[in-house]
Amino acid sequence: MKTSIYGLTFQELEDWLVEHGQKKFRAQQVWDWLYRKRINTFDEMLNVKKDCIELLNEAFTIGTLEVHSKQVSKDGTMKFLFRLTDGNLIETVLMRFDYGNSVCVTTQVGCNIGCSFCASGLLTKDRDLSSGEIVEQIMHVQKAIDEEQKEERVSHIVVMGIGEPFDNYKNLMSFLRIVNNDRGLAIGARHITVSTSGIIKKIYEFADENIQVNLAVSLHAPNNELRTSIMKINKGQPIEKLMEAVDYYLEKTNRRITFEYILLDGVNDSKEHAEELAELIKDKKKLSYVNLIPYNPVDEHIMYEQSRKSNILTFFETLMQKGIQCGVRHEQGSDIDAACGQLRSKQMKKDREKAKA
Repeated sequence: MKTSIYGLTFQELEDWLVEHGQKKFRAQQVWDWLYRKRINTFDEMLNVKKDCIELLNEAFTIGTLEVHSKQVSKDGTMKFLFRLTDGNLIETVLMRFDYGNSVCVTTQVGCNIGCSFCASGLLTKDRDLSSGEIVEQIMHVQKAIDEEQKEERVSHIVVMGIGEPFDNYKNLMSFLRIVNNDRGLAIGARHITVSTSGIIKKIYEFADENIQVNLAVSLHAPNNELRTSIMKINKGQPIEKLMEAVDYYLEKTNRRITFEYILLDGVNDSKEHAEELAELIKDKKKLSYVNLIPYNPVDEHIMYEQSRKSNILTFFETLMQKGIQCGVRHEQGSDIDAACGQLRSKQMKKDREKAKA
């Protein structure tokens, strides 16, 4: 099966072309057609010689993702459900902000982390996505923006979709290098955020990469007992070890880290929880930020509800009083299946019911 050309870094494409008898400068031409002009077939590359186009057609494909469905919210949020060549489904979300267009990408088919509140963990991991499949999510969204005939671009990326990015580390890093490359999409490293549920070994590795990409840690609880009850990863990788890895990251990079904290009504949203969280990260407060996230209810997780506004406000004010920088995430796409994994889960349920009929 042909591989996606979107999975090659610029250096890998250049090396491949030279190995196949082409000049090095062809890589820049191809890259320009792919990421700047955003072609759909190699035959559209007007300034590339025919023999080079034939080579590319024999070895690669440009598109592997099929748009299964698309939802558009009244606030402009777009959610894409893509079908992969093997029939699996993944999700990608475009969110529009005053500062630009941000895309949330998926890195795996399913997820093995098993957070009890998360729709994307309802189905265990089937496989990792290739770097090309991750890049192609960005390209599909950019082309959808192009179709609106607006002079806009994807300016920000959050790697927070289905799956644990650090469980697909090699392909994640290739993806980051491709979308950050100045010759192509040129999405600034500081405009890219990778979120992890806390794979400690990879946090150390990521700190040593010497890149400017932002890191977010999904914390969601201030102590081991509570965190283990809602995030099974904490059983083998407890908070104290996670904080040691965070300390290493901060010392090595001197970059701010974000702690993601989903507020679940009556579970982790009390004033006492806020005080405990502030105590946990007080020695990191100069280089940390807490992102408080109102829970987006999932049909299959009926045991959880969104925190009351008064609790969210109290939690926020408590952290601020303790000198912890924080904010409450603005909800996007509340009128569509915007929560991670929701649209995919619903479609797979429909497919199973159809198969039984």
